[in-house]
Amino acid sequence: MEQQRSVGDAVVGILGGMSWHSTAHYYRAVNERVAAVRGGHASARILLSSLDFAAVRELQLREDWAGAGALLAGEARALERAGAGCVAIATNLMHKVAPDVERSVGIPLVHIADAVAAEARALGARTLGIVGTRWVMAEPFYAERLALHGIDARVPEPAAQAELDRIVFDELTQGALVPASRAAYREAFASLAVAGAEAIVLACTEIMLLVDADDSPVPLIDSCAAHADALARIALGERSADALVPDAAQRLEHGADGGHALGAVPVPQGDRAA
Repeated sequence: MEQQRSVGDAVVGILGGMSWHSTAHYYRAVNERVAAVRGGHASARILLSSLDFAAVRELQLREDWAGAGALLAGEARALERAGAGCVAIATNLMHKVAPDVERSVGIPLVHIADAVAAEARALGARTLGIVGTRWVMAEPFYAERLALHGIDARVPEPAAQAELDRIVFDELTQGALVPASRAAYREAFASLAVAGAEAIVLACTEIMLLVDADDSPVPLIDSCAAHADALARIALGERSADALVPDAAQRLEHGADGGHALGAVPVPQGDRAA
């Protein structure tokens, strides 16, 4: 379905609940910015569909991405019918099914990796380390989206990916903050910096609950904060809902409109620091 674009779509639709911990941060961050700009009792016009993460997690574990895509697409259509002028997926991993959501609605999808790329450009970073869930690190869908903005990606080695993934699902998405896990992230950050990362994206919206800037030798980009800021600017009418989307020339160059099979953009593996 061809998307209908307009500037200043004030009603923001959010697909949340994956997990509710980070969705709560999204809601607060968007409203805090709107209140700060407009003052008084002002808050953002938000339509929130908060999914049951247990059901989504079951689809993830079965790797039923078609089912997950259909689930999120259905919720996105409901937000559109309710009056949302754009939709956002409030999680990094479920952007794996972002194309399913985009195809299902006639409003823009505000992609989290586009918001991250804008933050990277502001820092002057052209090579980003990626830490997140196993799928975000090991599969190409996230790195490919960054590549559309001219950004290269580095990811931890497989053993580190497995540990970081465990921390996300066994701890962070259940609200547990474990000091030893913070040390694991510090080690991953150091390794990525050695591998050439000029900044590191926290490509899971819960990681920022555990770490801060002092844990990394290079700047950290909080994907949740970057995405929420983009949504706040849309709610305020400061930015169009598709302002961050890579232009058509970039999409064609990198095959985002069908020019190559998924996976053609390589994700170099970073060496783990000794």
